[in-house]
Amino acid sequence: MQRLHFSVTALFLLFGVSCEKSEDQNQTLTIYSDFSDGADGWQAGFSEYDGDNAESYELEEGIAPFPPPLDETKMAYRISGMNRSDDLFMYLTKRVQGLKPGTRYHGRFSLTIASDAKSGGVGAGGAPGESVGIGVGLTVDQPISSPDEDNFYRMNIGKIQQCCTDGDDMVVIGDVANGTDEYVYTLIERTGEFSAETDQQGVLWIIVGTDSGYEGRTTLYYSSIEVILEEI
Repeated sequence: MQRLHFSVTALFLLFGVSCEKSEDQNQTLTIYSDFSDGADGWQAGFSEYDGDNAESYELEEGIAPFPPPLDETKMAYRISGMNRSDDLFMYLTKRVQGLKPGTRYHGRFSLTIASDAKSGGVGAGGAPGESVGIGVGLTVDQPISSPDEDNFYRMNIGKIQQCCTDGDDMVVIGDVANGTDEYVYTLIERTGEFSAETDQQGVLWIIVGTDSGYEGRTTLYYSSIEVILEEI
């Protein structure tokens, strides 16, 4: 379910004995999606994989029940893939309109995700938790994964690189380690910030995703995503 909230702030200036009112309208828009109510306009995608051997990556996405021991009567956005390329990128993106054209917005992100990657685990290429970075971003271009001349799928935006490196259009806000010493699905929260300027139609694309250095399967369940966009 998406909830949109707008706010307007007013600034009053006093000059001597007279009073003059000056309004400075700063738009704030809150996007909140609880995936128990469906996809809510979010689209999933994958990048950094070989299109000639796509089936070996076992790429899957869609609304699904939470896994045990979580509440299996509730739904989440499930995304899963086997990292055969040592850099598999799995993402969700959503278009936001109704913003002011050519205006810079600061986004505050809050993600709730179920992960079964225990903290301090060991795996090929890296840890299943700490070597899978979570990133957030905003861009005027719709994030799209498409094949290059070698049929290798790449993003058209500056995504994050694994656990530690920001891109031009995204920043790393953490990893998928679940904070326990067990491989058991646990809800984790990650927060972060990013700023970008809208296009001339007042549109921005939100993107959240993971980039993996762990050469194994990562399966995540996004419970909710909140993004507060504030005009700056």
